[in-house]
Amino acid sequence: MPHEHNGEIPRVHLAWGRRGAQAAAERGDILVVIDTLRFSTAAATAVHHGALIYPSPPDEALFTALAERVGGVVALHSQNPSPHSSVPTRFTLSPRSYLGIEPGTRVVLPSPNGSTCCQYGAHAAALFVGALVNAQAVAKAVAHLLTTASRLNATLLACGERWRVPDEEGILRFALEDYLGAGAVLSALPFAQTIEAQACCATFQAMQDHLEAVLWECESGQELRDKGLGEDVSFAAQLNIYDTAPVLRGERLEIFLRPDEPLLA
Repeated sequence: MPHEHNGEIPRVHLAWGRRGAQAAAERGDILVVIDTLRFSTAAATAVHHGALIYPSPPDEALFTALAERVGGVVALHSQNPSPHSSVPTRFTLSPRSYLGIEPGTRVVLPSPNGSTCCQYGAHAAALFVGALVNAQAVAKAVAHLLTTASRLNATLLACGERWRVPDEEGILRFALEDYLGAGAVLSALPFAQTIEAQACCATFQAMQDHLEAVLWECESGQELRDKGLGEDVSFAAQLNIYDTAPVLRGERLEIFLRPDEPLLA
């Protein structure tokens, strides 16, 4: 069951998209960015294997300049870049592309949702990247900080997808996979939660025994399958296979080692 309020003021919130990331940062919350297919799963996989991930908006001028400045390589959206691109293509948004990565490798990882939301939320009290694959580890890291600093709240950010053709309802599209990723983290956070967060938690708990089937059939999963990326969908549906919580330090995501290096001012 979701965590009950019991008269407590909720400390854990649920939000969506870039606006949610920016608002959480402005409030000084701990922020967890969740973009299950595929940014968060890719970042969790890379960081678990010792890489350093630099989130970037999908602007070629920005991510190439960042890669040059930090001495990193750029991950592409897929293994099929434009014919005019000179960007290395070893790494992509596919989490499977990081399974053999050498520890210490610096990778600039652009994406329109997860990476961009990291930029919008970069000034949060602390920023973690979560997914189904590392939900419990992220929850433990967030719980540690919430316990250490009782003044703080946390926001679980479901990034959502973006419509190719926006209309009067806007550009943000509900993403079930991000909702479930947020619910997986929420289910392991023993703090009072808003009613929106409780509903998200309950949805995850109702579906946690069928995650691969749900991700396989959801809209984003179908889009990836149509592109021949069904293995990425199955990979992202694995629950708690990593005990790593990527945390943003400066411009890069790295392993959170609590409590050795305090994040909070």
